[in-house]
Amino acid sequence: MGKPRIAEWTQLRGLAFLAIVMQHSIAEYIYRADIEPADSIILTMIYHLTRFGTPTFVFLSAVLMFYNHGGKLHYWRFIRKRFEDVYVPFLIWTVVYWLYVRVFTPAFWQNGWQDWCSLLREFFVPQTGYQLWFIIMIIQFYIFFPVMAALYRFVRARLEPLHERSRDRYAFAIIASAGLFYIALLYLSYHVMGSWTAKLGSPWTELIQYRSYSFVMYGFYFVIGAVCAADTDKWRMWCTRLLPWSGLVFLGMYFRLGYDVIRGSGEVVNLNISTYLKPSTFLIIVAQLLLLYGLLIIMQGRSQVFLRLLAWIGKYSFGGYLVHALLIYVIAYFTRPMILGGRHVSYTLLTFMLTVVAALGVSYALSRLPGSRWTVGNRRRKQQVSLEEMDYRGKEAVWLNADMRR
Repeated sequence: MGKPRIAEWTQLRGLAFLAIVMQHSIAEYIYRADIEPADSIILTMIYHLTRFGTPTFVFLSAVLMFYNHGGKLHYWRFIRKRFEDVYVPFLIWTVVYWLYVRVFTPAFWQNGWQDWCSLLREFFVPQTGYQLWFIIMIIQFYIFFPVMAALYRFVRARLEPLHERSRDRYAFAIIASAGLFYIALLYLSYHVMGSWTAKLGSPWTELIQYRSYSFVMYGFYFVIGAVCAADTDKWRMWCTRLLPWSGLVFLGMYFRLGYDVIRGSGEVVNLNISTYLKPSTFLIIVAQLLLLYGLLIIMQGRSQVFLRLLAWIGKYSFGGYLVHALLIYVIAYFTRPMILGGRHVSYTLLTFMLTVVAALGVSYALSRLPGSRWTVGNRRRKQQVSLEEMDYRGKEAVWLNADMRR
């Protein structure tokens, strides 16, 4: 029998998807020349409510991998399934984004061969489908997961015989050590590594330039994902008990990040000041992740309509993630020529709502079609066919029994 499904993981994935769509909707409007300062400040405030999005996807990917495959696994079967369910949809949507950006431009038809060569680069460093970098990063995690799973089994085997309090202390020590190491790595990334590009030659320069594509730069979320998967009940208890403190840390870092962005920006807000690879951004992400997880736990058994909606969004979030940037492109085709004046916040919220509905609608529709595994990563359910087969086999068994009685 399979392991029980953990409801809050799907719900949290739904929240993360909404946060990512909001981030990209904000990025479409906040850099426009006609935006007013008040709109810039409001959009910056909303933006810092959504920083948990992508790191939460990383955390959930790690949780599911360790939860379902933390034991011994067949490496090539594991990699093949990940390739089919994740990388093949990435390849298909990369081509779709690349064609959408180029096929309507005259230069594409004049210098088609050069443009087609650039498609190969998109498979490794996606630019037109700007959100697809996440797939490149998470594939690295899948490749090295057997090594991590072996380490996970080793540590878990050493901790299980211990008393509960000793296990808790060791788990906390692992999280704290990983957190300190990760903050040091982020400090180097944000404050030091930029200067290395002038001293190092290729390929080190490109590796540093695209360090956000490396799964190592998100290592802490893999660690806490493993801790959560090892003892889900304990993780739930920690998140609920930490609710007041995680809320206070989140509020403090929320105002700090907003102040840093507004102070560090010029006439145009620079959201890159609060990049994922910044120590202070890391603190707000972890605090918000713990806060949301704890709130979801205490909401179980209540607010059923809201939780079912989040679960539905989470179920189709991968397909929605793949397609949502294309939908923002389509909406921007109509909004970019417009003079919005003081309506940037309104149009951002409208774009967000339209994109969420359309992206989830496309994901749901594609998941119902043959070949959905290759487009949105969801296998088409065959529940009706299975029921018909069961009914047929049941009748066949009745007929056979009748013949035997004769």
